[in-house]
Amino acid sequence: MSNPIVTGLMSYGMSGRLFHAPFLTTNPGFSLKAVVERHRQKMAADYPAIVSYLTVDDLLNDPEIELIIVNTPNFTHFDLAQRSLLAGKHVLIEKPAAADAAEVKELYDLAKAKNQHVMVYQNRRWDSDFLAVKEVIESGRLGRLTEVHFRFDRYKPILSPKPFKETKDTPINGLVYDLGPHIIDQAMLLFGRPLSFNKVTASQREDSMIIDYFNFQLTYPDELRVFLTGALLIPEPLPSFVVHGSLGSFIKNRCDVQEIQLDAGMSPIDAAYGIEPAGCEGKLVTIGPDDKKNVEWVPSYKGNYSHLFEAVYHTIRNNALYPITEEHISWQMELLGA
Repeated sequence: MSNPIVTGLMSYGMSGRLFHAPFLTTNPGFSLKAVVERHRQKMAADYPAIVSYLTVDDLLNDPEIELIIVNTPNFTHFDLAQRSLLAGKHVLIEKPAAADAAEVKELYDLAKAKNQHVMVYQNRRWDSDFLAVKEVIESGRLGRLTEVHFRFDRYKPILSPKPFKETKDTPINGLVYDLGPHIIDQAMLLFGRPLSFNKVTASQREDSMIIDYFNFQLTYPDELRVFLTGALLIPEPLPSFVVHGSLGSFIKNRCDVQEIQLDAGMSPIDAAYGIEPAGCEGKLVTIGPDDKKNVEWVPSYKGNYSHLFEAVYHTIRNNALYPITEEHISWQMELLGA
């Protein structure tokens, strides 16, 4: 990584502070140069060398910048990604990539025409808990899979103080577009595109105008059923990952600590980064030849969002295939927009 990618951030809110800047400034493959800050210039307090631009055009007109990270509100993603590509920049877009499959195709087609790369930020492929689930499934120890549940349970009954997040007039809004892309992407990575699906949504919080509950039922070959659920009125969360197969079951809570660690100021190159605390092991129950249940507590791999940025680097510098493919995102948009 001797040729760092000069990078610009579209904003320095929570996602810029936690999910982008710490990785761009500790990975030798990147050189974080600039950010757009229209009102308060906050980023310089954490990164004194940063250039703070007042407008998107200023950022896009910087000839040194090669990669733009679009980490702004959902409804701006398509427009800002399109403008970045037209300016000759590579683009990393936070989920959801756009409003629908047609817009996604337009972005990928434009990137190909401009000989640029458009990539979607799906960091939860590198959560420690999901990596544990993936390893157990791929090991074959559960046999033929029959039923899978991925959940995002939260208890947030109070409406967001940011009005644009709570109005149905804002496009690409609500929990389906907030948490849905995470667990849809995880399911698509493991199982591919479903044969069919059903989708149920609701507005459950008092005075809510947006969707704050969703459930997808995905049907796969061999009678596999995959259930994806997100909700904001769950005082006592259920296990986040439950996988049943013909030979056993695996149950895992959502224990990834990366966001908490980053919010506390831990560097992603710290030795303790991404390691789950004791007591978060997944429960693996398998059935032996004598029909006796065997219980094993399975520790997780280290979670590490750095792997996403390494993939971005190799995609841009070495033209490697970015692991979150256009096909994955197109499948995702089918479910989100249904």
